Amino acid sequence: MDIRSEELPVLRARRKFAVWPERGGIMDSEGRAGLAKSAAVKLSEMGERTKQLGTVMQEPNRQRRVILVIVCVALLLDNMLYMVIVPIIPNYIADLESEHLSHGHVNTSVNNTSPGKFSRDNLDLQIGVLFASKAILQLLVNPLSGTFIDRVGYDLPLLIGLIVMFLSTCIFAFAENYGTLFVARSLQGLGSAFADTSGIAMIADKYTEEGERSRALGIALAFISFGSLVAPPFGGVLYEFAGKRVPFLVLASICLADGILFLTVIKPFANRTRENMPVGTPIYRLMIDPYIAVVAGALTVCNIPLAFLEPTIANWMESSMNATQWEIGLTWLPAFFPHILGVYITVKLAAQYPNLQWFYGAIGMVIIGASSCTVPACKNFGQLIAPLCGICFGIALVDTALLPTLAFLVDVRHVSVYGSVYAIADISYSVAYALGPVVAGQIVHTLGFVQLNLGMGLVNVLYAPALLLLRNVCQMKPSFSERNVLLEEGPQGLYDTIKMEERRSKRKGYSSSGSCMATDGNGGDTFRGQSRSHSEEESSGPEYS
Repeated sequence: MDIRSEELPVLRARRKFAVWPERGGIMDSEGRAGLAKSAAVKLSEMGERTKQLGTVMQEPNRQRRVILVIVCVALLLDNMLYMVIVPIIPNYIADLESEHLSHGHVNTSVNNTSPGKFSRDNLDLQIGVLFASKAILQLLVNPLSGTFIDRVGYDLPLLIGLIVMFLSTCIFAFAENYGTLFVARSLQGLGSAFADTSGIAMIADKYTEEGERSRALGIALAFISFGSLVAPPFGGVLYEFAGKRVPFLVLASICLADGILFLTVIKPFANRTRENMPVGTPIYRLMIDPYIAVVAGALTVCNIPLAFLEPTIANWMESSMNATQWEIGLTWLPAFFPHILGVYITVKLAAQYPNLQWFYGAIGMVIIGASSCTVPACKNFGQLIAPLCGICFGIALVDTALLPTLAFLVDVRHVSVYGSVYAIADISYSVAYALGPVVAGQIVHTLGFVQLNLGMGLVNVLYAPALLLLRNVCQMKPSFSERNVLLEEGPQGLYDTIKMEERRSKRKGYSSSGSCMATDGNGGDTFRGQSRSHSEEESSGPEYS
């Protein structure tokens, strides 16, 4: 009896533990089934929401707004990556140079040049080549990228540009020698040749009305300005407190998010509308167009002061006004606000007086010239802010007025495909920024900083009257009321412009806009003949929208 009484609790415990696993297994299976069911319900709800979001995004107005955001972020990233290395690379290359000299055995007693001077000259040369490599490669690739964009559309080149920019940013983050930095910088130029050109062209294609197009391009220019001016303090602060890699990893993350949003909204591999896109005018024919050439020249000349001052003004401030490092780092940041003001004013004026786009550009070039000439007269940081703000304000006037004019010139004189014409605009910028880091230093060394600024100012003032050639082009614009009356849909470029003229000539017997289009330097019905020949030969298909 004692043994059984002692074994009884053990047996009860064994029965209890023998039963509980079975009950636990039943409860676990029921819990898993419930979790699986709830997960399936949540997944189906997410699928429905994603489908609804995709349906909403396909609505034209919403889609083009999202496209504008995607393009603006891409332009912001490109210009931030272009300028974020300004406070980072000089110190980083100097550290690499010192490490190389400490590990190597350099004999400087052969010549009379001191090691410090030799190292400083070599450092300046390396920095200048590194800064110019992006613009040089972009300058070489742009003619090819413009033709490629005209052939395949705007979406796939923009995706290619984002991918290349992401790779370039990651290489910058993990680069450990000058050669890798050079490769990363050159890759950025390749990505910019595709992303910048296709992005601006996509905005011009989606926003067909002149007022909306000017406003959208003005927003894009504001993002370009913000990226260029905020990047140096952004990079300097993160480099000082978090290390070299952090600024580039932040930019790479934003680029990756922008690419994912692009694939979600655009779906370049699923949406094939290339068959409906007319064959664009070759880029060499656009280059010899006198009006496009005048606009391209203005874009180059107006950006020369900014491109030439960026690599030279820091040394001048340090030597002439004993500027501190924080003053040098914040040199261009106050100019962001006048640039935004210039974009806003030009967009508003263009909406009320669209025929004066050439005048806004000419005024901007005069302001740039006067501001550039006053830079050497500044004695301290506070005085220097005013002419730099004037330069950025004038650049905003020129860019905001003339970039939509390029799209309009393509609409009335060629075929409404914008890849090549904005590749020409990108070439114009690249010429200035390719020459800046290489040529500006030599001019300052041989002639002086004062002569550099006076020359840049004089070139801008002398070029401003050339924009008078665009007066007749701006007068070609038909009124929006006539477009809406004579066309069932909104105007889609050259084909609709010709159709409007034909209908108006049938109703009225003459075309006032056609007579305005006939005023060319060569006389006669030049524009009308060119337009009809282009309409018959190249614009027979429906437009790409």
